Amino acid sequence: MKSLQGKTAIVTGGSRGIGASIAQKLAADGANIALTYGKSGAEADKLVASLTALGIKAKAYQVNAADKAAMAALPATVLKDFGGIDIIVNNAGVFSMGAIGDVNADEYTRVMGTNVDGPFALINAATPHLKSGARIINISSGLGERAGMPGVSLYTASKFAVTGLTRAWAKDFGPKGILVNAILPGPIDTDMNPETSTFADFQRSLTALGRYGKPDEIGNVAAFLAGPGASYVTGALIAVDGGWNA
Repeated sequence: MKSLQGKTAIVTGGSRGIGASIAQKLAADGANIALTYGKSGAEADKLVASLTALGIKAKAYQVNAADKAAMAALPATVLKDFGGIDIIVNNAGVFSMGAIGDVNADEYTRVMGTNVDGPFALINAATPHLKSGARIINISSGLGERAGMPGVSLYTASKFAVTGLTRAWAKDFGPKGILVNAILPGPIDTDMNPETSTFADFQRSLTALGRYGKPDEIGNVAAFLAGPGASYVTGALIAVDGGWNA
């Protein structure tokens, strides 16, 4: 029997990149997958087909991660479709650059709404339905511990909030036997941050390994945190960054 057989995982922003890799890894371990997407409907449908081919149940939901009402409504929908919620991966996120004084209030609202408010609304609504043994995995960032460069104040602030929520939620959920952890990726080769970009060489230079990571390298850690081997891990901020923050 696979380690996550019969469990259901919600993966936000799960149609591509890191989210898709996490969904694939969890499904390979037997979990049913409820994934959300914003605009990548074709990618979501393709991924659902590949996941169901593994013998698990999978379904995609179009949800704007910044829409607090929609995120709060998601747990009830997943419960209706799957019968339970055992794992939640808050992966959906947006990146923004701009020095303070150059960014505007609308951009602040967009970044905070997607990276912080959406996950908060989802977990707040899901809490009554989570049982002992459930897992919450937040995808933060290497910029969720320090500002590694100028011009990232909005993104850094949002990811500091994610790491803060992770630690605080671990205390809240601990007595219930629910584990909460965060993964802090460094530069990962995705559509959001391709290793072929003009900014890539600089990012590689900041890592100890001198290379970009792959989405599967994040997915592997998420699968560990969701599985039985992580039964005494909670409140942890796990850097998967090639030594970015070493």
